Amino acid sequence: MAGSVRIGILALQGAFREHILSVEALDASAVAVRLPHQLDDCNGLIIPGGESTAISKLMVSYGFYEPIQNRHAKGMAVWGTCAGAILIAKEIVDGIPEQRGLELMDISVRRNAYGRQVDSFEADLEFAHLDDVYRGVFIRAPWIERVGDGVEVLAQHEGHIVAARQGKLMATTFHPELTGDPRVHRYFIENVVGA
Repeated sequence: MAGSVRIGILALQGAFREHILSVEALDASAVAVRLPHQLDDCNGLIIPGGESTAISKLMVSYGFYEPIQNRHAKGMAVWGTCAGAILIAKEIVDGIPEQRGLELMDISVRRNAYGRQVDSFEADLEFAHLDDVYRGVFIRAPWIERVGDGVEVLAQHEGHIVAARQGKLMATTFHPELTGDPRVHRYFIENVVGA
């Protein structure tokens, strides 16, 4: 399956290079997406961690909102990590006016819920559908405060939802691209993109 899929990584700001390396390590094709037309041949899109307001402004400048929404409506899977999870949420609990969301996934996300950069941490997570614990890296991380009907909770940390899936949408509030552990990327490619 991996060899036949093409995964776009939104390459405007944030940890996109690490996602590209993670996808390529699974023998899938990774594309650095810098312009909307590059979405056309992608089976999936990863919106990386970074600064959610900066990514949002760049997405507006480059005209990404409608193309991502349209491609998702036609079957392209979308995974948001950290800042990306904020941007795909239907509701940003503590959003700011200049930050626009894609409003794709029926979740509510709180930005910087775990605090500032100095409050970053790692934690072992029980991630659904993975055989063993997964070490999550949380950097200025949000958490998911609400999930709608049809949203599967994939992982929690201290009572807060940190990973969820809804059909061809996935959100993780931590950074799987920084761990060297390919299992969450493999889950996205095989189960979310492959759904």
